[in-house]
Amino acid sequence: MMRWMLGAVMSLWLICPVLAGNLDAKANLDAKAVNDAARPAKQPATDKLNASVVKLQVLLDRAQFSPGEIDGKLGENAQKALKAFAEQNGIASEKAIAPELWDKLTAASEESIVIDYKIDEADVKGPFLKELPARLEQMRSLKALSYTSALEGLAEKFHMSADLLKALNAGKSFDKAGEMIVVANVSARKELPRIARLEVDKKLGTLKAFDGSGALLAFYPASIGSPDRPTPSGTLKVTSTNEKPTYHYNPEYKFKSVKSREPFDIKPGPNNPVGSYWIGLSAQGYGIHGTAEPDRVSKSASHGCVRLTNWDARTLGENTKRGTPVVFLDAPTESSSKQKSKTAGKRAAN
Repeated sequence: MMRWMLGAVMSLWLICPVLAGNLDAKANLDAKAVNDAARPAKQPATDKLNASVVKLQVLLDRAQFSPGEIDGKLGENAQKALKAFAEQNGIASEKAIAPELWDKLTAASEESIVIDYKIDEADVKGPFLKELPARLEQMRSLKALSYTSALEGLAEKFHMSADLLKALNAGKSFDKAGEMIVVANVSARKELPRIARLEVDKKLGTLKAFDGSGALLAFYPASIGSPDRPTPSGTLKVTSTNEKPTYHYNPEYKFKSVKSREPFDIKPGPNNPVGSYWIGLSAQGYGIHGTAEPDRVSKSASHGCVRLTNWDARTLGENTKRGTPVVFLDAPTESSSKQKSKTAGKRAAN
């Protein structure tokens, strides 16, 4: 009998660490785990939530080296941002996150990575769309291209994916004013000095901002055009900014999904085809703008424009003056100083 009991205890001891590990894997993504997260010793998986990666993404966002949507996964955009930050600081970019790189990021921002936030009336007031139409023609009758839910609005407000927001707030409804939730502390984002030049790398799907001395100030993942509807080459200039742009469809764009032969407008809103912010460029119909799909930035093609997350487009627009040159690089090694300015033809505003 004693042998059987001892065997049972030993079996349970062997099983418990596995069960505990599984429970930890599901439950360890809380505020304390993220705020106290240490540098990962090895490269985290690109498809799994990781407390250290949440911390890394928030720190990169604050440093103006945007990982795009903060989703807790070390995906392509996070890796691009990390590499750009490493280059700016003269640190070798490796697969594993170098200790000096982690130290540089953490030293730049000492505030908590995630914080408590009380949902207010404005967050849940709406009105919200029941469903975002898939076709442009179905959008033109809507009074506004609003969020589809309070959750979507809150996720964008804190530069997060809805999945990460839900993972950090198990059991929360996100639709009640006064409810406390845990969010990314992106309010500590670094202020930008005056931007002197923008560079869009069409091969890498990135946008960089430089000061007058040529120093790199900021980095953002970006969607660019396809071979059918390419992004311009050469150099354009910023001509305007608009916080709540109306989307103007021109039949000359000849989108396959649009049957209308007449021009039409789509009202402003975060789910507008050009998002909630527009930076006009000196070629008709071209711009740098936001998007209704922040998770698709740098992962899908635009109709010729440069597409960023709504929050990155706004940050860039608020710190860029009219006349600022925007250089389009056709190859990663191409130097902007050697490029010749070219005039781009008419393209779609998306």
